Amino acid sequence: MMQAEFWNQKYQESDYHYGLKPNRFLQLLLESRPPGRLLFPAEGEGRNAVYAAKLGWEVYAFDQSERGRAKALELAEEQGVELHYEICDAREFKSELRFDVIALIYAHFPAEFRKELHQQYADLLKPGGEIWLEAFAPGQLEFQSGGPKNPEMLYNPEMLEADFSELQIRQSEIKRYQLDEGPGHQGLGEVVRFKAYKVVKD
Repeated sequence: MMQAEFWNQKYQESDYHYGLKPNRFLQLLLESRPPGRLLFPAEGEGRNAVYAAKLGWEVYAFDQSERGRAKALELAEEQGVELHYEICDAREFKSELRFDVIALIYAHFPAEFRKELHQQYADLLKPGGEIWLEAFAPGQLEFQSGGPKNPEMLYNPEMLEADFSELQIRQSEIKRYQLDEGPGHQGLGEVVRFKAYKVVKD
């Protein structure tokens, strides 16, 4: 399983590597619409999934890290919520369900299969369902606040607009802001924020 041991090691400590607070962009979006069914690919230690579940969302998640899943389920139990959380590689995930939202929060995939995965996620949306994405942009290489060091794993708006070309784009922009997400994301960072939805066909 690709890089599972890397992430198991990163999540080994009892503290949460990316903190317990939800991602700021995700938090604003979650609070802006009524709850539905939500998928978190590459969810790690579960901070975002647990927050969504507390707001009443039906939350599904997966990751390749067994340690990440264990910490996510522990956090969910502490907070009194339920997560449907699988262990699998991103390319192995399959579901008969369709989702109101798929949230890709720092889910960086290798260039050779990124577009294919993004198109699969678009297919998993219900009509009217949305993709919400925040990830590091190329300018992040200037900063020490986290993220991949391989330029091919950084995202830009043009790339995402092409990957999700069958969706209606609502937001696609690069932002710089102060990250405060546990020890893993601290300090000024450059991110791409992207939001798109599946058009309801007559």
